[in-house]
Amino acid sequence: MTEPEFEEQKSKSQVKREMQALRDLGQRLVEMSATQLEKVPLSESLREAVVLAKRLKREALRRQLQHIGVLMRAEESEVILGTLDRLDQPHREEVKALHEIEQWRDELIAGDTTRLTDLLSRYETADRQYLRQLVRNAQKEREQNRPPKSARALFQYLSELRSAD
Repeated sequence: MTEPEFEEQKSKSQVKREMQALRDLGQRLVEMSATQLEKVPLSESLREAVVLAKRLKREALRRQLQHIGVLMRAEESEVILGTLDRLDQPHREEVKALHEIEQWRDELIAGDTTRLTDLLSRYETADRQYLRQLVRNAQKEREQNRPPKSARALFQYLSELRSAD
């Protein structure tokens, strides 16, 4: 066997990993809603197999996922993955925004006055007095180990400010 031929051969473990990745991709397709599934470029046979898998349970579902994995070999998995990533992008941005708002809230409750100043300059429509009142109440609740009612209200208010932007 010449050296280039040897490099092109995949190990048995590599082939198994690739097949598992295709089955996982098939599982992801099965878990999608019908409207999301319409946006993914699939062959008709693969689309029918995915729709059928949605109705199956237990062992039949496992066998159908194996079959989907076999059908996925003929598909362009990179195109499918690219489409799924584009479909997931709005969700990622939403999660990122929620984490940012949580960070703002935590910094305000911790007493970060520069964060308060930044928020008030960034969002001119913000009610300074209401925002400070929410922060004060949330700090008192934290000190007294009470339920974080004001912290939730602060988070909600910050969310409203951000969405109005």
